[in-house]
Amino acid sequence: MRDRTREVTALELALWHRAVRDVLRSPERKATPEPPAAPAVAAPDAPAEEPGAVPEPPAAAAPAAGLRPAPRPPRPVPLDRRMRRRLDRGHFPLGARLDLHGLTQEAAHAALTRFLPRAAEAGHRCVLVITGRGERSGGILRTAVPRWLAEPPLAEKVLGWAEAGRSHGGRGALYVLLRRSDSSREKR
Repeated sequence: MRDRTREVTALELALWHRAVRDVLRSPERKATPEPPAAPAVAAPDAPAEEPGAVPEPPAAAAPAAGLRPAPRPPRPVPLDRRMRRRLDRGHFPLGARLDLHGLTQEAAHAALTRFLPRAAEAGHRCVLVITGRGERSGGILRTAVPRWLAEPPLAEKVLGWAEAGRSHGGRGALYVLLRRSDSSREKR
């Protein structure tokens, strides 16, 4: 276990002394001296506090009445074996393909960010993203693309991903399963 030491704040110290003020000290132990009172910092228009009073911690901001935050879609995850098998067998036809092989990370990220929303709007459910195996460079795009798929704004479009089958590039490509967009639902 790591030793996590940090400086105790004046508020924490004041709260501690307030909590233990009614506790009786054991006669065989020496009493610890009271710490000096921390200077009270008052808001410009706040009434002055009485000496020795413990300041209240700030309240969390409440959401506006009647407004709820929009539900976030679940994060995309690597697909399980059953879904990968269905993809390999062609149960989800590949709607589009993007070849990132040979691009820099910035160019690949920009291309992926443009490609996936367009594919989702076109109603494609499964696309192929070719990253290359990265034999010489260690597979930078091969490791970066799944991370990008799990981050906004792409995470909103992606349901999951899996390594492509041999016929589609194997370790050097990914099947990306897309969420259905609202516009593609209306077309049906």
